Amino acid sequence: MRISILTICPEMFGDFKNTPLISRAVASGLLELEVIDIRDFAPGSFRKVDDSPYGGGAGMILRCQPVLDALESVRMEGSHVVILAPSGTPYTQKDAHRLSEKEHLILICGHYEGMDARIYPHADELLSIGDYIVTGGELPAMIIADSVMRLVKGSMKEESTIEESFENGLLEYPQYTRPAEYKGQKVPEVLLSGDHEAIRKWRSEQAFEITNKNRPDLISEK
Repeated sequence: MRISILTICPEMFGDFKNTPLISRAVASGLLELEVIDIRDFAPGSFRKVDDSPYGGGAGMILRCQPVLDALESVRMEGSHVVILAPSGTPYTQKDAHRLSEKEHLILICGHYEGMDARIYPHADELLSIGDYIVTGGELPAMIIADSVMRLVKGSMKEESTIEESFENGLLEYPQYTRPAEYKGQKVPEVLLSGDHEAIRKWRSEQAFEITNKNRPDLISEK
């Protein structure tokens, strides 16, 4: 899989590219991850990528020319282009599975007060990671790239992703490891019993209770 990230802040992705999952996937050939600096496509010595909005208003807007030229430098037949924007549809685990099947995923990071509206028609979809505002699309791009990459076959043990939160419509059940008791807090006896059916039932009940308490909207959607 190839992921291309278009940004005006490429320096933000240095440590991200060196994280264990990403670096192993790149080293093994499962992933090709490239970060494209939109400023490289801006004309002039100042490489200006933003300007004030027509009609007035606060803040600056990303200009269409540098962004679209950067996009055309990496786009090919079959590329799937995503713009990270507050106006996008909410990103879910289902989207992560869907995008993990793409051969080439291009993520465009917005910045400032937004981007020139003439950029949006060049994308296949707009995605948002939540109903709040961050400085730019770089953090959302990392989240999407990470959540997609871990679903690519071979990047992780397949069983590690089967019973995670959101995979079956519920949040994940509680997990414990050694020691069996710590400062008076004990691991539930059922997990030490060796009774796999009882453990499965307990985990299922716990997943439902946690979801009902913290995310009842997920249950109402089922």
